Amino acid sequence: MDRKTAKTRIDALKKEINRYRYAYHVHDEEVISQSALDSLKKELFDLETEFPELVTPDSPTQRIGGKPLPEFKKIKHEARMLSFNDAFSEKDMSDWFLRLENYLGYDTKPDFYCELKIDGLAIELIYENGIFVQGSTRGDGHVGEDVTQNLKTIEAIPLKLTSSEDAQKIIKESGLNPSLYNLSPKRLVVRGEIFLSTKEFARINKEAVAKGEKSYANPRNVAAGSIRQLDPRVVAGRKLDSFEYAIVTDLGQKVHEEEHIILKALGFKTNPHNKLVHALNDVYSFRNYWDEHREKLAYEIDGVVVIANNNATFGEGGVAGKAPRGAIAYKFSPIEATTIVNNIFVQVGRTGALTPVAELEPVLVGGVTIRHATLHNYDEIKRLGVKIGDTVIINRAGDVIPKITSVLPKLRTGKEKEFRMPKKCPMDGAPVVKDGVAYRCSNPKCGARRRETLYHFVSRGAFDMRGLGPKIIDRFLDEGLIADAADIFSLYDGDIKALPRFGEKSAEKIVTEIYEKKATTLARFIYSLGIFHVGEETARTLSDEAVQNDAEIKTPKDVIAYFKAFSKEKLMQMEDVGPKVAESIYEWFHDAHNAELLNKFYKGGVEIQMPKRLPKAKATFKGKTFVLTGTLETMTRDEAKEKVRGVGGDVAESVSKQTNYVVAGENAGSKLKRAGELGVTILSEREFIKMLKN
Repeated sequence: MDRKTAKTRIDALKKEINRYRYAYHVHDEEVISQSALDSLKKELFDLETEFPELVTPDSPTQRIGGKPLPEFKKIKHEARMLSFNDAFSEKDMSDWFLRLENYLGYDTKPDFYCELKIDGLAIELIYENGIFVQGSTRGDGHVGEDVTQNLKTIEAIPLKLTSSEDAQKIIKESGLNPSLYNLSPKRLVVRGEIFLSTKEFARINKEAVAKGEKSYANPRNVAAGSIRQLDPRVVAGRKLDSFEYAIVTDLGQKVHEEEHIILKALGFKTNPHNKLVHALNDVYSFRNYWDEHREKLAYEIDGVVVIANNNATFGEGGVAGKAPRGAIAYKFSPIEATTIVNNIFVQVGRTGALTPVAELEPVLVGGVTIRHATLHNYDEIKRLGVKIGDTVIINRAGDVIPKITSVLPKLRTGKEKEFRMPKKCPMDGAPVVKDGVAYRCSNPKCGARRRETLYHFVSRGAFDMRGLGPKIIDRFLDEGLIADAADIFSLYDGDIKALPRFGEKSAEKIVTEIYEKKATTLARFIYSLGIFHVGEETARTLSDEAVQNDAEIKTPKDVIAYFKAFSKEKLMQMEDVGPKVAESIYEWFHDAHNAELLNKFYKGGVEIQMPKRLPKAKATFKGKTFVLTGTLETMTRDEAKEKVRGVGGDVAESVSKQTNYVVAGENAGSKLKRAGELGVTILSEREFIKMLKN
């Protein structure tokens, strides 16, 4: 992205984020989900990181929260209450740590304190001579709201600190030396989080519904709304909870872990799941564990906070915009995120139905990188108002297929394009007809033929993709992931994992199988194309002809370039290629749609492996035809075929007068009987191997 385009996008993002943030922080209105807002903020942060000269003081990345509500007294914080930048992947985390070390100018010890990121409301508490005297919200980071009376109703917040003697005992039990810390400060400033348990959230919503009132969207909204209640009795009735996690006052603490121990010693509630780790890999494990087990918690979390444990390192890192360099929020994969619709194309399913599919700028949603999302039908596109180039919200709640839930029209640049359903089927050119809300190819055989072509493509004699059976091919067709064989090579594990009942391992297995089969022989590739009248042997004949002519064929584009130059007459000069076969081959390689298909194979990374020309000395079986029957012990039937062809022989599927040898394994069937009737030489597996060696 160039600077001009980046500036346009940054300006649009800032305006939109500020609108959502104002509604959320000032009026407690959630216009879009928090995860979708986080996605927009992350995009803005990444762009400003790439183009730092475009950072302005009014950027949402440079300030915190919104303006304090006017109903409460304003409180100026002694030190700025910061927020955190977000990370969503291991790469984001390693990039953050590298930025920190680059800023410090030296390698720092990778000790990190990991905290569960409670989805609540940040607060600051002040104690004088051990007594709670003031509590405030974060506000804009510099000035918050005085909510002291409301905070006093929360039992998790102590009104009086633990005595110095009792605190010393707790410190000593933790393994620290209590004499190193001031455990009876005249003034103490600590920070933490107000939240609501999921059980209490359910109770409050149940009561609201019973009264005919509107239910709350999430526990965070209840916590924020409760703290801003002018009547403390209302707050007391909602049973809020609180964890404290930081000490602003210098009590002698050198590392962040000590702050949690001191907080607990002084009587504050701290999260028992927080943990000190010594490497980024341990951070990843901590985050991944709680991503999988968060439902066991009594409250909601949306990630983990990772802090440089050494306070000196944290302090030297300073602040970048709204966030400390020495800490970051490593969030769980959101169920919603924003991305851009790069294109909308049509897939033809196995019933001939045309399904519009959005091609997206890759985005991580629900732990899966999403590149495509079905738009179902044209009516859905019109309902959403989605255009090519739009910024959209993608949702993947639970184990469901990713879908576009809404469009953000205020981020449009004017270059977006309308989508129109094609009038002709992109597969066979037949007219498209409307059937209710669906559009279909008017050729009733279109979908079925497409399905059979794909079954053939992945079959054993073709690309031999063992993990892609008919049921999986049908599923991919129905979901709009593929329309032709070349689309298989553009599948990512995220496309598959996003489908219900497809686990991570099964998706990775399929993608690995596809990747490993990208390189294939010319004979297999020709056979996989499903050219009418072209079986395995004819495909091998075409391959052998290319080998004997020393053809330079490395990619699918080379295949069509080579065979398109053949006339029907020249094709008929090949062995076993008659007029009908020659005409079928000629027409296939001269079809523009097929040329585009082979170009898609090329873009998908398919490679052609050409066999070496067989020396005359090794062509000992030239002119000899073999038929294989029964089960061989020392090799598969495909391996036996390759051995015959490797010394110039041919392999046929049926026994005839032209057959020279029948190789009979165990449980040989009718082919063995037919060989006896025609007087064809029958070889045991041992005799066959001996013949190959000689």
